Amino acid sequence: MIKKILILPLILLSMTVFSQQNGDAKYSFGVRGYNYLELPELLNQTKDHRFISSNFSSYIVKFNDNLFSYRLSGSYLHKSDQFSNNCENCQFAAGKVKDYSFKAGFEKNFTYGPVQPYLGFDLGYRSNEFNGNLTDTNPVNFNISTRKRGFTISPLVGIKQNPIKDISIFAESNVEFFYAWGKTQSDPEVYTQNRFQKGELLLNPVSVGIQFHLGHKN
Repeated sequence: MIKKILILPLILLSMTVFSQQNGDAKYSFGVRGYNYLELPELLNQTKDHRFISSNFSSYIVKFNDNLFSYRLSGSYLHKSDQFSNNCENCQFAAGKVKDYSFKAGFEKNFTYGPVQPYLGFDLGYRSNEFNGNLTDTNPVNFNISTRKRGFTISPLVGIKQNPIKDISIFAESNVEFFYAWGKTQSDPEVYTQNRFQKGELLLNPVSVGIQFHLGHKN
């Protein structure tokens, strides 16, 4: 019994020392190597076409203190996309989607051991655009573009592991509320333009990346 009592403080001390390898870093820089996310709705696209994957399209900088890590993050995505519009056999859209965002927030660790679950919150600005062609079943083909810009609120949950000193591997998931002001333009023969306001709830199931910890306090 006495041995167990003596061993317990040693275990706690070793866990504290390990956690302080990265806990005393002033700054952290990270990159998300893989993202699986839901894009804002383009036109009236069907729900099945809104999830995409991307690689190395998002970066994050953290400022650490003893209680919280304050986060600045940005993402940029520019890629080809195609989807069904209105319904699966109604219209077909093909073109380029451009999506970028800037966010600021914080995160808080639950524990300070080798594996660290955490909660966080981000608030920021997002822009989403699509430029391409829309083909009707008639068939009628015309140019179309849509753009949305607004603010986002994102509660998040994640987990990170420190395989070696000053490096963490992390996985993160969030739900994002996106409220935007936008417009859609088309020019089949007569130019048309529609303006709108819209709120959306977007699910971003997983992002995986790596963080580097810099500027130790001690």
